[in-house]
Amino acid sequence: MFSCAMLRWLYLDLNSFFASVHQQLRPELRGRPVAVGPESVDSGTIIAASYEAKAFGVKTGMRVGEAKLRCPGLVFVGSGHDAYIQIHHKILNEVERHIPVTKVCSIDEFACRLLDNENDPAHALALAKRIKAGIARNVGECLTSSIGIAPTRLLAKIAGDMQKPDGLTLIEAHELPQRLYPLPLRDIPGVGAKMEARLAARGITTMQALLERNPMAAGSAWGSVVGARLWWMLHGHEIADAPAKSKSLGHSHVLAPQLRDAETVRLTARRLLLKAATRLRSGDFLTRHVTLHARFEDRYGWAETRRVAPTNDSYPLLEALGDLWPVLHQVIRARGVRVRTIGVTFDDIAPRIGAQGNLFEFAATRPVRTPALSAALDRLNRRFGRDTVTLGPPPVGRAREMGAKIAFGQIPERAEFHA
Repeated sequence: MFSCAMLRWLYLDLNSFFASVHQQLRPELRGRPVAVGPESVDSGTIIAASYEAKAFGVKTGMRVGEAKLRCPGLVFVGSGHDAYIQIHHKILNEVERHIPVTKVCSIDEFACRLLDNENDPAHALALAKRIKAGIARNVGECLTSSIGIAPTRLLAKIAGDMQKPDGLTLIEAHELPQRLYPLPLRDIPGVGAKMEARLAARGITTMQALLERNPMAAGSAWGSVVGARLWWMLHGHEIADAPAKSKSLGHSHVLAPQLRDAETVRLTARRLLLKAATRLRSGDFLTRHVTLHARFEDRYGWAETRRVAPTNDSYPLLEALGDLWPVLHQVIRARGVRVRTIGVTFDDIAPRIGAQGNLFEFAATRPVRTPALSAALDRLNRRFGRDTVTLGPPPVGRAREMGAKIAFGQIPERAEFHA
């Protein structure tokens, strides 16, 4: 644990990033309500909304049909994956002209640890203003950001959220914890409806009630050591990051109503698995578990997992999917309800370097050349364009972008999208 006397972190959060990228690249969209999403599918969801659209109540995750009702003049734009990645890297380069980026937290969020000559309020505020001006001048005037400056990274993120859009908020150690008292509990990253209800059941309904407890009591109310760690960070103390848990990687896809027959579901799952396998290899990771999961039109959720020998080879992963699909198909037939969302996840992934396999497990059934073949297919697709070579039938139409999504916590390579 470290002293909380100094300002140590600057956190930059781009405002309505996806929509702002479209407004930057297409001047005719500036000042108009913009939504990233499928205009023709009312059951689809809004991926992002500009601040002009948010003024009408349009927000991420809202159904397209509801968004149209709330904002009749809403302009829909398709996803611009390649542009998002290009702009992300331009902003990253611009920020690093002023200060090293310590952690890329998501495609639109960056955390920077302040140097010893930058951590007094005047210097920190001047630095933030230079970063904002540099992004506007060298990347685009529509790409505004909210910046928070505080003693801990968590507090800096919260500070950035306190004034949007185009905000700049500084929280000093001597203001804590009272400066946070007016904020709702949901302003703590990771606090959602379930955690809010859990805290309320233990008599904590306000930020002040949480922060006035001692750290042990906060952890007890939280139900884990995370609560105590948050208590210290919200009081301005830096503590070491918790050990990383085993990671997972995957893709899911919401099927259009006319594409929810069983065979399309199967082919979609296959496509998603191959996409995820490519990502495994590009990151030089292996997985030990393959999970097929689905959500039906009546909101029923289903999932089942198969264990595999550590691999990133498409062939054994497809074999695992081949074992899982008949189970799901039987559920589909028994329930008589169509699948709305299908997904594939690889769990317990770890770096390939240093991984130790089982000498005997699956040895007799695994051809030794298939990993090299999978890697060769990746190289061909990187060189000549996505889906130049595929295992099985090539995708057509919107299916080519299946799984190629910008997650807020993950920045895909450009090669994952159309060349």
